[in-house]
Parts: sequence; structure tokens; C-alpha cells
Amino acid sequence: TWIPYKGQITNASLSERDRSLYTIRAVPFTDVRSIRRYTRTLGWQYIIVVLSSGLAFPSLYFYNGGVKEFLATIKQHVFIVRSLEDANVFLVNDFQNPFQRTLSSLELPVSIASRPSASVSDGGEYSSYKLQGRIDGSIHEDIPRPSQNHGRQKHKSHDPARDLTIQVLEKFSLVTKFARDTSSQLFRESNSNGYGAIERKSSSHSPCDIPHEASMDAKVALGEDPVPSDPLEFNKMTLVWGKPRQPPLGSEEWEIFLDSEGRIIDSKALKKRIFYGGVEHSTCKEVWPLLLGYHAYDSTYAEREYLKSTKKSEYETVKQQWQSISTEQAKRFTKFRERKGRIDKDVVRTDRTLSFYEGDDNANVNILRDILLTYSFYNFDLGYCQGMSDLLSPILFVMEDESEAFWCFVALMARLGPNFNRDQNGMHSQLFALSKLVELLDSPLHNYFKQNDCLNYFFCFRWVLIQFKREFEYKKTMRLWEVLWTHYLSEHLHLYVCVAILKRYRNKIMGEHMDFDTLLKFTNELSGHIDLDSILRDAEALCICAGENGAACIPPGTPPSLPIENENALLYTQEEEEVL
Repeated sequence: TWIPYKGQITNASLSERDRSLYTIRAVPFTDVRSIRRYTRTLGWQYIIVVLSSGLAFPSLYFYNGGVKEFLATIKQHVFIVRSLEDANVFLVNDFQNPFQRTLSSLELPVSIASRPSASVSDGGEYSSYKLQGRIDGSIHEDIPRPSQNHGRQKHKSHDPARDLTIQVLEKFSLVTKFARDTSSQLFRESNSNGYGAIERKSSSHSPCDIPHEASMDAKVALGEDPVPSDPLEFNKMTLVWGKPRQPPLGSEEWEIFLDSEGRIIDSKALKKRIFYGGVEHSTCKEVWPLLLGYHAYDSTYAEREYLKSTKKSEYETVKQQWQSISTEQAKRFTKFRERKGRIDKDVVRTDRTLSFYEGDDNANVNILRDILLTYSFYNFDLGYCQGMSDLLSPILFVMEDESEAFWCFVALMARLGPNFNRDQNGMHSQLFALSKLVELLDSPLHNYFKQNDCLNYFFCFRWVLIQFKREFEYKKTMRLWEVLWTHYLSEHLHLYVCVAILKRYRNKIMGEHMDFDTLLKFTNELSGHIDLDSILRDAEALCICAGENGAACIPPGTPPSLPIENENALLYTQEEEEVL
């Protein structure tokens, strides 16, 4: 919190009450890249401080006002200037950007994710994804066919995309330490950022409250460093808590969950059934809109049909907005030209190996483009970011209707939209929560990451950003999404999936002494080699084991939590305020 004091006040003058409520720690201005101000129509103003490393501190709320006074105080000590791209972003000491210049000299095909003031030519509104999505150089590679996943020897053949991956990783390794040093310090000092209560909750016991220090005498081998044992005895835990997967929900069984008018009789039972088995493709078209929140569970057949009709008309109205832009208008509409150009490039590279999208002049590819362009007008503040086409593709594949696919996508983006915010606060909060979950559920692995400057968890970035879309084959990805959308055990089950994958490979990670760059390459190459059913059982067991302590590790509002505001699509407001 910001406590406004008048005059020259030192920490020694703080009251005991303030000291008990707030942890005060100095943050050098040299470490600060920018300050973003958020002004809500309802609720308190808050700011987010973004570090030069790209990481961001949690939201700092101004319960009694004072944002302008805070910024005015900052101006007394450092040079701050509004971003030309966003009036709510204040750049700190932005005389030049040496980090950006360093990357440019390396000719990396990426853009710094933390740069809120990215130039128009860099595509500022999606610059966050340029680094996030292209670290592995393969965010738009074709999905490997099942036959491609048997054995890694096929990598020996010439693969231009993979060559680019290796080239990017090799060059990226030259600058990662710059970001790691600051970000690791941030995570090491996370107890002082307002989430110290996580550790204090350890007094409330859960099944995983067992000693973390285990004897490793049996693990010691001549000439080898022992790998710390898993404190949870992971394999045994999965047998106890992880339930076997069931067959997917079929059309006949689906009818059992409906009353005569089409209402869901027991939504909790339905979510549980889908959590353990998923949904057959023939039934997805009816079930997905419910899981995503587009249709209400207590809606009738007639109500859903009526909503479909009214929403189709609304969709056409929004679509007409960009379709009516003439060539002459487009010449003077830079934002539209840029968004359309990026969408045109991305859709032709999205899931083209599937029969639904393959071939030249594919009508479904055109629909994919139209939906994304319409969404960029529907949610103009967020617009379009690379990776959205990956999230939309399965929805259109299932719904097979342009309007219905659009509104299901809108519902999904209400949950995942913060993943694509330029300030990256949504991603940072999830990676922070992931680090705390690993610390809770596997302290030796957490300590290994800490010792090797891996606490930023950027090697899990792609998993979180597009919900494991590139880690599994297409149909298995849809099955995983159905499980995640139920929110049956937790709305943040995807973080437990991340922990489960890391724990499955913990011995390899620690045994081979992987540093950050090796770990990044390793996690990217896991694509197509992860057994979904086993990982889901592991994630379920971890979630149950963590209990309340696990929930305490996740800051409130962490995506994909549904936003409190009614306007789900708008991630922040751009209110015009006087210049300081």
C-alpha cells in the first residue's frame, strides 16, 4: 500500500501498526523500467511497477487515493515521461533503451516483452508475445503427427524451423543472465511483496505437510552427485489420490444430465464427469459453451437458441465495423492495418496440418481470420496478439459456426485475456504462483531452480500462455482444455499440471545439472512426448495434496480467474486524465 506522509519522514517514524501491516523494502529506481497506472470505474486505483528485467511487482493499491501525488513525488527524484503508446504508462529514466539495443545487435527475431512503449513498427500491443512465443522459435510450427513423436532420431533430418529454434536459443542465452539476475532477486525476496502470508499459513496442515529433508545416503553413487529425493514420494501419492481416467462423455450419457427443457440438472456432477473423462467430439458443440460460460447451466433449449440468434446479430454488427473500412480509410488507420497484417500472417500458419484447415483458399482459415479481426474491434483495447489464433482454432473446429465460435472465444478471453496484456501482469502472477507451488510441493527442486537462477520460471512460459496447446496433439489438447474449464478441483489446475510435468522430469533436470538455457530447450522439446492421462492424475494428486496451502500460494485474481467487472472483455480502461 502507499501510505502518504507529509514532509521528510524516515522509516523510523512509521507507527507500529503500519510496521505490522506492511513490509517496507527499498527498490532502486535503476531497477525500474516503468510504472503503469490502472483506473477502474469501480474500485480502487492501483499501479504496477515493471522492472528492467521484465518482471513486475504485484498490484499496489491506493485505497485512499494519491496516485497523482505518488507520481509527483517520483518526479522529484527521477525523470519520468508518459509512453507515446499508452498514456497510463510512465517510463522511468527512459533516455535510451540499452537492453533493446543489445537485442537488436544480436539480430534476434524477438522483441522485449517488458517494453510497454514498443514502437509501432515493433507491434507494441503484441510485443509481450514476441519474446514469450518465439523463445522456442516454433509457436506457429505445424503440429507434429503422431508418427512424428516416436523417437527423437527424426530430429537429425534438416528442419529449418528447428534450426531457427537452436539459433534463437543460442543467441538468447547471451542475454538471459541480464534478466535472470534481477528477476531471481525479485522471487528470492517475494516474502516482502505482500504474499508473506503464504508461509504463515503453514500452520494449517494438509496431506503434504511432511518433512522436506530426506536422507539421500541410498542415492549416493561413486562419481555422481546424488539427486535429492522427492519429499512427497510422488509415485505413491498419485496411486493414493489420482483417480483413473474414464471414457469421454458421449451423447447418450449427456442426455441424462438434462431435464425435459434442456437445463443441467446437476452442474457439479457434470463438471466432475468431464473432469475425469472429457467429452466426445460429437457432444462438444453443446458442452463447450456451458463450460466456457457462454451459456448458463440453468438455461433451457429455447433460451440457448434465442441467445444464439441475438448474438449472431450482434456479431454481424461488430464485424461490419471493419468490413466497411474502405481502402482510403485504411491508409489513415495504422492500427487497423497492423492488426490485419499480423492476423493474415498468423492464420495461414495455424494448424494447417489438420484437414479442417489444410489446403489453399480454405474457407475455415478465412473464418478464423474474420473472427480474430472482429474480436480486435470488439475488444479494441487488447486487440490482437500472437497466440490468440492458437486458442481460437480448436473452438472453431468444434463449433463449426462463425458467430458461436466468436462468442465462445470471447468467453475464453475473459479468462485468459490478461495473458496477453502488455504489462504481462497476468503472466507474472501465474509464474509467481507456480514458483510458490513448486516450493511447497518439491522444495529440493525449488532450491535447485534457485541455485541455478531459474526462479523466473520462464521455461514454463509457453505452457501457461496458450494452455499447453503445443505440448499435446490436437485432440488431447482439447481434452485437457475440457478438464481445465470445469474448474472442478481448482480454477488454477493448469499450474498443478506444470508442477506435475516438472516433477516427472525432476531427476533428469537435476541429474544433468540443467541451467536456464538448457532447461528452456528441454521443456520446449517435451512437445509430443508427455502422457496426458498420467499428468492429469499427477496434477489431481498434487492439487489435493496441496490443499489450502496450495490455494494460498496463488494471489487473488490470478488468471484464469473470471474478472469481477461486468465488461469481461475490457481488461483495463483508458480514461483521459490531465497531464501531470
